[in-house]
Amino acid sequence: MLKDVDIREPLFDFLEEKYGKIRIFEEKNIGKSRADAIMITDGNLFGIEIKSDADTYQRLERQVKDYDIFGDYNYVVVGSTHATHIREHVPDYWGIISVEEVENGVDFYMMREPKKNKQVSLRCQMSFLWRFELAHIQEKNNMYKYAYKSKVFVIDKIIDTVERELLKQQMTDELFERDYTTVADKINEYRKEHNQKPRRKKKYKKRRKVIV
Repeated sequence: MLKDVDIREPLFDFLEEKYGKIRIFEEKNIGKSRADAIMITDGNLFGIEIKSDADTYQRLERQVKDYDIFGDYNYVVVGSTHATHIREHVPDYWGIISVEEVENGVDFYMMREPKKNKQVSLRCQMSFLWRFELAHIQEKNNMYKYAYKSKVFVIDKIIDTVERELLKQQMTDELFERDYTTVADKINEYRKEHNQKPRRKKKYKKRRKVIV
């Protein structure tokens, strides 16, 4: 029986082959759920929910609602035991990938391509960015810094100022360039510039990055 851990790395290889330039962030909080993975491409975010043969649909209804807020496109990846019934549990604009165990590993089959999700919230997507990444976008667009305003206020100002498609591209550019080995220093540098107390340094989990 295939489990989540058996699926992830081969799945990311499969998606890399399909989309080319991608970056994967695993275990991201989205609303009241936790996404198995968020895939970054040029200008778009993809939500990826994995339902292995060992999983149930118990939380899927709630997860679908949260993925639809954050993902321009969404995929559910299912083990062979779920492949027959999965269409009954996700919207028709979700992509479906089935996975099965074969002699040399695992094999993936694209059961349905994803369609554009019309419910996505750019405001929620922008919340993935850290303050110094938002500041970089403000600088690119010659915006006032709003250094002492809340993150939500800054996001709303950026959305009101920058054309949507350009902003989507700039947002995904920032996510592609994020370096988890230097992020603590960048956060504290930003906080120092704005007279805020530095945060304690903590270890950030490295995220898979694929650029071709």
